[in-house]
Amino acid sequence: MQEAQITMNPDNSFTSLRSIHLSLRFVIPLAIALALFAYGVVPLIDKLTLKWFARDLDIRSQLISSTLNDALIDLVLNKERGKINKLLLKATRDERLLAVGVCSSDHKLLYKTADFPKEISCKPSTDEEKEKKFLIDLSQGPVHISRTSLHFENSEIGSLVLVHDMSFVERRSTDTRKYVIILFLVQGVVISLITVFVAHLSWRGWLEGVRAMMRGEGILRPFSQPASAELQPLVGEMRLLLRNLETERRHADDMTTTWNPAALRALLNKQLTGDQVLVVSNREPYIHIKTEQGIAVNRPASGLVTAVEPVMRACSGTWIAHGSGSADRETVDRNDRVGVPPNKPEYNLRRIWLTEEEEQGYYYGFANEGFWPLCHNAHVRPIFRSSDWLQYQKINQRFADAVVREARTDDPVVLVQDYHFALLPSMIRRQLPKSTIITFWHIPWPNPESFGICPWREELLQGMLGSTILGFHTPFHCKNFLETVDRYLETRIEHESSTIFHKGQLTMVEDYPISIQWPPEWQGTLPPVEQTRTEILAELNLPSSHVIGVGVDRMDYTKGILERFAAVERMLENHPEFVGRFSFVQIAAPSRSTLEEYHAFELRVHSLAARINKRFDRAIILKAEHHTSEQVNRYYRASNVCMVTSLHDGMNLVAKEFIAARDDEQGVLVLSQFTGASNELHVALIVNPYHVEQTADALYRGLTMPEYEQKERMKSMRSLVQDFNVYRWAGKMLLDAARVRQREKLSARIGRLT
Repeated sequence: MQEAQITMNPDNSFTSLRSIHLSLRFVIPLAIALALFAYGVVPLIDKLTLKWFARDLDIRSQLISSTLNDALIDLVLNKERGKINKLLLKATRDERLLAVGVCSSDHKLLYKTADFPKEISCKPSTDEEKEKKFLIDLSQGPVHISRTSLHFENSEIGSLVLVHDMSFVERRSTDTRKYVIILFLVQGVVISLITVFVAHLSWRGWLEGVRAMMRGEGILRPFSQPASAELQPLVGEMRLLLRNLETERRHADDMTTTWNPAALRALLNKQLTGDQVLVVSNREPYIHIKTEQGIAVNRPASGLVTAVEPVMRACSGTWIAHGSGSADRETVDRNDRVGVPPNKPEYNLRRIWLTEEEEQGYYYGFANEGFWPLCHNAHVRPIFRSSDWLQYQKINQRFADAVVREARTDDPVVLVQDYHFALLPSMIRRQLPKSTIITFWHIPWPNPESFGICPWREELLQGMLGSTILGFHTPFHCKNFLETVDRYLETRIEHESSTIFHKGQLTMVEDYPISIQWPPEWQGTLPPVEQTRTEILAELNLPSSHVIGVGVDRMDYTKGILERFAAVERMLENHPEFVGRFSFVQIAAPSRSTLEEYHAFELRVHSLAARINKRFDRAIILKAEHHTSEQVNRYYRASNVCMVTSLHDGMNLVAKEFIAARDDEQGVLVLSQFTGASNELHVALIVNPYHVEQTADALYRGLTMPEYEQKERMKSMRSLVQDFNVYRWAGKMLLDAARVRQREKLSARIGRLT
């Protein structure tokens, strides 16, 4: 026979005791207030009761007088004292009638009963004459006096005085007072208990409603219902107020803060004091490789690394990434950690190891043959394999386990980077439910129809909705994501405030346009632009009067390289004066060349470049090799035009890097309308890369644009990139995260009252 076990939750016990204590604090004052009210009402009841009894005695007196009147008149006229006394004595047999007296017309007492009070005279007072009745207090107690005139043949021969004992009124009033007080006390207790019960339910409802508001339910989403119906009238006004406050707050943040490393560090120290920050990405910020001279450290030229590393340096957190360098294993400690940057470590890099099979399935397979083309409208068919999906799940879980092991508290701030980790947020959420998870999606998000191709669409969306904040580059990508979730999952969505509530978890979907470091780390250390141009032309073996354009991309089919080459060819066809005077330098670092689609694309690029150069000598200078950021920056400074013609892109930082490089305020940017950067850089020459003639015309316009116009456009774009730099991008996300954490802490405190 098993023993019954009784478990008690200390928090629940405390909450119950607190509820009882609060209830008593309400009940007792209410009962006292009702008792005081009862004591205030009793004198009024006594007064009313006395009036009621006096009126009753008046009626009784009139009835007795009418009964005695005829007989008494005859006896008084005949002066038959014995019969008069006998008649009066008979009348006083009524216990309430204390005494009876007969007065003469000149106010002398002629006849009376034995108990007739000496204090009562036959001569009435002014009030008595006015009221025809009188109430007085005598030594034997209060009495009621009634005087009735005796008339014979229209003349008054005397009066009949009736004295009623009022002591019974006092007894009845005392009983009434006691019953009234008891009634009020009982009623007060009952009302108090009912009120407390209803108030307790309402209070819990209000608290749940407030907690829902703190989570964003009901107010942030018109279709969700707050926990308490009492909050319903407030929802519309609160929603509008919150939207206005949020708009004003964001505007104030943008206008009053100069974003730089110091500002970001101050924000972290002030808003996220004591909170651990963890970053998860596939690419690591520092790579250790073996060389003939020993182990070298490379920092990859990556927008992700450029954007996130200032955050890590400011907060001294931990960066979790795939260790892919040939010497990575040799440089970590027994916990697979290494301090970085190498010369002055400011944060830890935790490396995750993948086998060749795992990398093939998770990275090359699902992420880059499936997810990448799915999210880019580049007319490449996504390939989904169950084996790749299994590896993707496995590696996401491995990174999630690493996050849990690296977390020093149960509520770290976790920055999840890009499409390699769509499942990671929900995996972390299951193990660290109090964590604040910011997922930033560096690539576009497709429309619902396109995303529906994926066999595991629901699992991927549910994984991403484990995020506290989900960031995209543009509002359009946010809109696509909201519509995708609305299509494939059962959720409550507020499109206006861009929030999703799914399985008890609120996710904010916001746009955070990524940017670059400002000021650039090389600012003030480079030679003048003219000197750089002369050096680059000499390296390319081109005349000093030659004009050049530049494109910097990975060798990827989404970057519009083929379309760019076609536009160069068309421009030379339309403007033969540039033949032999213009060359386009394409820097295209090899990328994922082991994948069939990428290998085929690389062959097409080389083939098209060769064909164009056969028509127009050295029109295309293809440099399909890796270049350092310093080398790329030299080409930015030397070129007359930079072409960014992505077919579909998240932001594209090449456009902003080109602007940052042009401290001479010269040069022209030709920018695809399908990049996130086109939403910010409006004064660039915006083109549709699929429209070859339009792109060719923009290239020609850039090559012939007057210097004053170039300066005006470049000054505007440089000002924007300076203000909206990478520190602002990181700072806005962390500010939102800090506000969410504060709201959750307040919600938890409110929850302890329920």
